[in-house]
Amino acid sequence: MHLTESRAAVVYMAALLLGAAPLQAQVSGPILSGTVTDSAGTALRNASVSIKNITTGQTTETRTDSAGRYSVASLLPGEYTIVASAAGFETVTARVTVGAGTPQTLNLTLRAGLSLADLGFTPAETRGSSEVQARLDRRSHMLQVHQRLGLITAIPMLATVVTGTFAGGHETSTPDRTAHMVLGSVTTGMYFTTAYYAIAAPKIEGTKTHGPIRLHKVLAWIHGPGMILTPILGAMAYDQKSRGEHVHGIASQHGTVAIITASAYGLSMLAVSVKF
Repeated sequence: MHLTESRAAVVYMAALLLGAAPLQAQVSGPILSGTVTDSAGTALRNASVSIKNITTGQTTETRTDSAGRYSVASLLPGEYTIVASAAGFETVTARVTVGAGTPQTLNLTLRAGLSLADLGFTPAETRGSSEVQARLDRRSHMLQVHQRLGLITAIPMLATVVTGTFAGGHETSTPDRTAHMVLGSVTTGMYFTTAYYAIAAPKIEGTKTHGPIRLHKVLAWIHGPGMILTPILGAMAYDQKSRGEHVHGIASQHGTVAIITASAYGLSMLAVSVKF
């Protein structure tokens, strides 16, 4: 009797083990892993990594360890979108194909950018309700676009200042003067597009600016009015030159105002682009 019961127990345990083996095989799947670093190659600890299956829409969230590593197992084969983010860095999105039974490695590099703390948000605010968080995300996104466009706008602005030194002469019309006017128009359009993203960004009650952001805003009170006055004076100077006249009156201040405006703008860009 005891021998029969023992045999039955052995058969029962064997059946359980054999049944568990295929179940484990079904649960396990491809592994996606990699490291998250900054531009200098330094590992980013506790960075957020989101892995989304494009076909099913299923999303898996994880964070990097002290060595900047992340790893997600049991993925279905297919196309995935990977989003990595960390405080003080720009969010990076990548795509990867995960094959059946094939480990996949994807390393991600984040570039330094404006963090929520840099924008004046306190830790308590970043942990607020979903509505507040959505406003924070939108504000952060719009201000990052503002920063990128601001750096791009600096290119035609510099070109406008340079061509302005050749826009004089006594002729009623010159290619240099026309190029200066066109570049000035492009700069003005891009400047106010850039300003829109800063002005229209959702305001968060109680936030305070400090350090580089405060200097950035102070300088805006110089280059903002300057970007309004400069094209007006430029149009007056262009009209006077087109009539064969010497630039006179308030229009003669066009160059001075333009240089002050460009200088203030350049300093405001440096204030948020260079850590100090």
